[in-house]
Amino acid sequence: MKRKLEVSELIFKIISYTLLTVFALACLYPFVYAISAAISGRSAVEYGQIVILPKAIQFDAFKRMFGDNMFWNAYSNTLFITFYGTVWALLYSILGAYALSKRRLLFRKVFNFFLVFTMWFSAGIVPQYLNYLDTKSVFNGIGITDDKWLVVIAMGMAAMNIILLRNAFEGVPSEIEEAAIVDGASEFQVLSKVYLPMSKSTIATVALFFGISRWNGYFWARQMISNANEHPLQVFIRLRLEEFTDAEAMAGWNQPYASDSVIYALIVCSIVPILIIYPFIQKYFAKGTNVGGVKE
Repeated sequence: MKRKLEVSELIFKIISYTLLTVFALACLYPFVYAISAAISGRSAVEYGQIVILPKAIQFDAFKRMFGDNMFWNAYSNTLFITFYGTVWALLYSILGAYALSKRRLLFRKVFNFFLVFTMWFSAGIVPQYLNYLDTKSVFNGIGITDDKWLVVIAMGMAAMNIILLRNAFEGVPSEIEEAAIVDGASEFQVLSKVYLPMSKSTIATVALFFGISRWNGYFWARQMISNANEHPLQVFIRLRLEEFTDAEAMAGWNQPYASDSVIYALIVCSIVPILIIYPFIQKYFAKGTNVGGVKE
């Protein structure tokens, strides 16, 4: 039999659900507006007539976008950076977190201090930029001329994610590791057969963090990738936005759809993959953050 809610509890639930509903709608509205603006007619977009639902529906903006080879090239570059960047960052983060979680590691406290220190203080954008330039020169010297690898390899550090994984590994009972070692397991087998399966929630959460970071990466990709054919999707969208907001360049625009509709179509397509992947990882999110974020 359900307990009858007291008046104070009922009021609290009503206020909580109301605020959550308003917050959810506020988060959802920009995406709905982007879809409506992408498929609405030119006059409706240019004169600000779109509120929620589209007007004078057309799909020419999407057709133009899908017919742009540079769009597909940028999309493939983003997929490349996201996949390999996530795998690389997750690989070294797991190895680093596993080492830092071991009390037998020599100078363990010093290494952990320097890891946290990078979260407190930053050298700044200019030194970081000069460091990336030197790294780029090294890559070019060994024959790596594709700047996407610079984004993948040199820009994958995330101290917070290593700390989350380290805390999750420290939460694994030492008795299980000792039993595996007694059975003859090597260090790599202990990591792959014991620690990774027992920390999959945190690993999935960190993978989501890395994946979103790589997918949405813009600033350093634009600064360090000079070849237009290697630009990721976010840089491509920004360049198209600059092109379509140039009054002189758009003086002869006579399409039945607004130039802004193309931008909104690009934004929608850039969000869709994350929307597809997120529900499958979301179930691990809260658990992974709690397990990795709380140190007993």
